[in-house]
Amino acid sequence: MLKIGEFSVLAKTTVKTLRFYEKEGLLKPCYVDTDTGYRYYETSQLTELSAIIALRQTGFSIKEIREYSNGNLNEFLTSKRAELKKVVDDANDKLRRIEYLLKEKSMKREVITKELPGYTVYYKEGTLKNYSDATQFILSSAEECLATNPDIKCIQPDYCFMSYLDGEYKEKNIRVRYCQAVEKAGMENETIKFTVLQPLTAACIYHKGSYDKLGESYGFMMKWIEDNGYVIVAPIRERYIDGMWNKDDPDEWLTEIQVPVKRKD
Repeated sequence: MLKIGEFSVLAKTTVKTLRFYEKEGLLKPCYVDTDTGYRYYETSQLTELSAIIALRQTGFSIKEIREYSNGNLNEFLTSKRAELKKVVDDANDKLRRIEYLLKEKSMKREVITKELPGYTVYYKEGTLKNYSDATQFILSSAEECLATNPDIKCIQPDYCFMSYLDGEYKEKNIRVRYCQAVEKAGMENETIKFTVLQPLTAACIYHKGSYDKLGESYGFMMKWIEDNGYVIVAPIRERYIDGMWNKDDPDEWLTEIQVPVKRKD
């Protein structure tokens, strides 16, 4: 057996550090002389001490190392690796955003990612002869819902959007789904149905102006998604915030394009 001073020399570790590890329950002496208080260690404990030091240098806390001592090292390291990978991925995501903004030298079209909460919605699906029919389609959906549910209430702040279901751009005969978030589900009829939308992550951009210029914002958004390592996982949502119902000037219309995304595998 070695006295604590001798052990510290072999371990290249201070006596103070050894006493600290003992206090924290990480490395206890194999024997303590009750008369003198001298602490003794076995040479076999050098390997155990080396593992503790390696974990500390990797960034593990005392608490985490203490937990490892009671469990499986491989599982412990695998779990920690997953945590660190998420930190790295998040940091890389922020770096990509910064680089993108520096490249564009403009924040007029800033894309952000955010978590969209779950909603109870009523929805109506149909086919538009052309895009100019969208407003009437939206208004008719409200009338048809109220016909069966006169007491239906929309959530506040309001949340409604249109999704395009064809999977490609079409100038005519466009399949759409219009959704309006409500406080609770009601009675369905031939045209109006209810469902619960699950929370999801979306890349979002605000478009200010008339709808005939939405293509510019869509183009910018698609390039951003590709450049930043995302893929689209669900139909895109056009959320209408301001429009002809409250703004006479089309230049004042405000639409948020919400694209459900996830990281590329």
